[in-house]
Amino acid sequence: MTDRLDPGRPVTHEGMQATREIKDVQDKIAFGDSLEHLEWDGIRELDYPPPRWWVLTFIGTILFAALWMVLYPSWPTPFGTWRGVLGYDQREVVAEDVARAEEARAPLVGAIGAAELAGIQSDPGLMNYALRGGQVAFNNNCAQCHALGGAGQGFFPSLADDNWIWGGTPEQIEYTIRHGIRNGGDEARDNIMPNFGADQILTREQIQDVTEYVLSLTGRSRSAEAAERGATLYAENCAACHGEGGAGLQELGGPRLNDAIWLYGGDRNSVFNQIYRPKLGVMPAFGERLDDATIKMLVLYVHSLGGGQ
Repeated sequence: MTDRLDPGRPVTHEGMQATREIKDVQDKIAFGDSLEHLEWDGIRELDYPPPRWWVLTFIGTILFAALWMVLYPSWPTPFGTWRGVLGYDQREVVAEDVARAEEARAPLVGAIGAAELAGIQSDPGLMNYALRGGQVAFNNNCAQCHALGGAGQGFFPSLADDNWIWGGTPEQIEYTIRHGIRNGGDEARDNIMPNFGADQILTREQIQDVTEYVLSLTGRSRSAEAAERGATLYAENCAACHGEGGAGLQELGGPRLNDAIWLYGGDRNSVFNQIYRPKLGVMPAFGERLDDATIKMLVLYVHSLGGGQ
């Protein structure tokens, strides 16, 4: 039996063994008799010495690391963290950079803090700076809930459309940012929707009729009779906050019901559940967290997102 290593040349096992012995002699000449030859299932591993350039590079990296540890802060000691021969502290460098930036922006920030919103809007230079600063403040404080660009997410409303629960003028937006919504503050915006089902204000059948009426405001009712019964219940229980015909009342924070924008879902089950046991959003007050200039920049940025009134 023969093995074919070359398609045109048969090789015997004896020939393969002779070839291997010749290779062993060549390895001993090249690497010396002291090298260990390990073999598993006919696969040999040679203990080749690393190239000289690699050894020198490896030693150089060790020396560089040791020098770096001496020059810069690196390891703890019984007397505190080693500060390095150079005494470098990146915290101090960052603090100096921040201080220089604050000094450079101080005139513009001061002017925004002292001006009225309308005055800022009428000054192109201040307005441009306010929008850039407002975007940064929004990303740091608001985007976690309202998403980047005010697109909204989950149960957090979009700020980039023209549907405002509490009003979208700069003054209304400023009040909402300063005082928040349903956060327990004395000046917070607050309007609680009753648990019509959970507190047994309305029966389940009545809530189904009100749901049918609300859906009829956008042409989605399945039963004219149920919607008619729901219209009477709506007028008695809901119109005071949501307005006639579901037009909404921004003064009371009553959202519109006659459009396609739904914070907690606009399908039949979501509308029913919101009437039965409503979800109520909460927004923190930023009046004590942010300075006046930052709040004004936030107001103008939010107002500029596309839905400001």
